[in-house]
Amino acid sequence: MKPKILITRHFFPELVSRLQMYFEVDNHGSNEGLPPAELKARLADKAGLLLSVADPLPADIIAAAPHLRAACNVGVGYNNIDVAACTKAGIAVTNTPDVLTETTADLAWALLMSVARRLPMAERWLREGQWGAWRYDLWLGTDVHDATLGIIGMGRIGQAVARRAMGFGMKTIYHNRTRLAGEMEAKYQASWVTKDTLLREADFVLLLLPYSPTVHHYIGEAELRLMKPTAHLVNVARGGIVDDAALITALRERRLCGAGVDVFEGEPKFNPDFLTLDNVVLTPHIGSASKQARMAMGMRAVDNLIAALTGERPRDCVNPEVLQ
Repeated sequence: MKPKILITRHFFPELVSRLQMYFEVDNHGSNEGLPPAELKARLADKAGLLLSVADPLPADIIAAAPHLRAACNVGVGYNNIDVAACTKAGIAVTNTPDVLTETTADLAWALLMSVARRLPMAERWLREGQWGAWRYDLWLGTDVHDATLGIIGMGRIGQAVARRAMGFGMKTIYHNRTRLAGEMEAKYQASWVTKDTLLREADFVLLLLPYSPTVHHYIGEAELRLMKPTAHLVNVARGGIVDDAALITALRERRLCGAGVDVFEGEPKFNPDFLTLDNVVLTPHIGSASKQARMAMGMRAVDNLIAALTGERPRDCVNPEVLQ
């Protein structure tokens, strides 16, 4: 008899077909997440779970799933899962690192370039029929080449962005809990600085650190006031790392030149005041949204789930102590 698993969202059919080779699959198949009560009921007899970063898995639902052995997230982040509760219950939690590094770095770079040159704003203006004549000061933006890039969170994605910055002749500074080895700094032509120094000196501040309660509102009113009025903030990390209300105020008061935001507090809901600003570029959490990357993420999560429930060691277990 095949183990039973639950899939919480609509994923590519190739993923579902592969899982059906190994498991009895309960596929929700919708882009709308399961309400907590329904998730609890459908998970009660399941050994495995394939879920997205938009699907919360809190302690009370974990406690109501006595047969659950693996919860496999399709995404690098896993702050949607109560990992401590899973560990206590002996449930392996996995994520999908590596496969979305370059794709997310592409999106980070696209946001940086878009807000620097005000591309969405200029396009909207053109589409509205407002372009009547060429002007010397028409839609002036900010140069990216030779500017100072400050990366907070110098992991895989941060390093991929730093590599792109080299092609633009940028000076790259970074802040990380752990400083990179000297050869890595040389490879990416990046220098470690304190957080405050980075905020004061960078023309573009790019956030790529993982979310945890310790970094909630890591960028707030005080930090934004350290930044230059000509600087730009780009957040492709997680909602909650930035105090969105404080960012909106800084942008409205022109204490900050611009921002590119892919992630929000409370998403998919977000602060509607963002929509009143003409110096922010907004995208709906699409950092990894290429077909190639999303397929690779899904297959990586599927591999982890198959391994966890067939006696193998999942490649990407974030609580490996449960595997001992």
